Amino acid sequence: MFFIMGGAGLLAALAQWMPCAFTEELARQMDHVEWNGLVHHDTIFPLFLFIAGIAFPFSLAKQRESGKSDRAIRWKVVRRGITLVLLGVIYNGLLDHWNFCEARYASVLGRIGLAWMFGALIFMRSDWKPRIAITAAILVGYYLLMRFVPAPDSGGADVFTAEGSIAGYIDRQLLPGRIYYGNIDPEGILSTLPAIATALLGMFTGEWVKLQREGLTPGKKVLWMVVAGVVMLTLGLLWNLDFPINKKLWTSSFVLVVGAYSLFMFALFYWLIDVRGWRRWTLFFTVIGMNSITIYLAQKFINFSYTSTKLFGGLFAFLPEQVQPFFESAGYIGICWIFLYALYCQRIFLKV
Repeated sequence: MFFIMGGAGLLAALAQWMPCAFTEELARQMDHVEWNGLVHHDTIFPLFLFIAGIAFPFSLAKQRESGKSDRAIRWKVVRRGITLVLLGVIYNGLLDHWNFCEARYASVLGRIGLAWMFGALIFMRSDWKPRIAITAAILVGYYLLMRFVPAPDSGGADVFTAEGSIAGYIDRQLLPGRIYYGNIDPEGILSTLPAIATALLGMFTGEWVKLQREGLTPGKKVLWMVVAGVVMLTLGLLWNLDFPINKKLWTSSFVLVVGAYSLFMFALFYWLIDVRGWRRWTLFFTVIGMNSITIYLAQKFINFSYTSTKLFGGLFAFLPEQVQPFFESAGYIGICWIFLYALYCQRIFLKV
């Protein structure tokens, strides 16, 4: 969320201020790849979904301990998923014109809501072995569909392109309203299927961290997470040779490679914060993370740039021209953070 809240723009502006091979590579990482491949910015969305998955085993246990029935919990899961879909449509601008025919119904929030919802329902109804089998079946089944079922209107285009993929065809035929790229939506119908696997990988991780077993220390949990990450990364890179890493198609290789990255990142911060106890530096990010959906939506409806410019614009004008974008980005981040910190101090958190 830090990168979505202006962190990406900050690093891109850094390259403009201090151009060199390192800063220019950082800036390149702050935008999505056009089609196949992977840069840092492509990891943010699936990492968010992965983290949402991690939280669910803890939430589920807490709700069950409070006496809530599984039926009530499932209803809450479904309600949360549907709410995120609706918030995603609003984020896409439905309220701007109330034009239901031209509205975009697929969204980042909708993908998170649906993938997390189906993942949570699977998690609740099965043990860990069936969950692993279901996750593997999703990834392999999606690959087989994409590899061997071309779009009927493809005209011979490659099956892993927007025009030739069955995912793009299903979006063109079934997805109502506006399709983001015209011929395929990056949060479309069929590609939601492997996103469920991303949510389940997070839930596996949360269940592992929550596990209490004699001799299983937090340090050993970190070690085994790293091992699992290496295995997923290896499988994903090998699969990439035939099924390209592609965020817009949410390919199975993308799920594994970004799942490995997410697991490495979680293991690192779990080790730093929970194992080593280094917590003093975390407040800045905690404030953002506690209201992640709030700041994601707020940037759509609140003009933080206007406030930042009014407060700091005169000061920034004295700086050299190549330096100004960096401090403008820093000012934007600062205003967003102050907004979130005010909510944090009042214990106001948007929960769906």
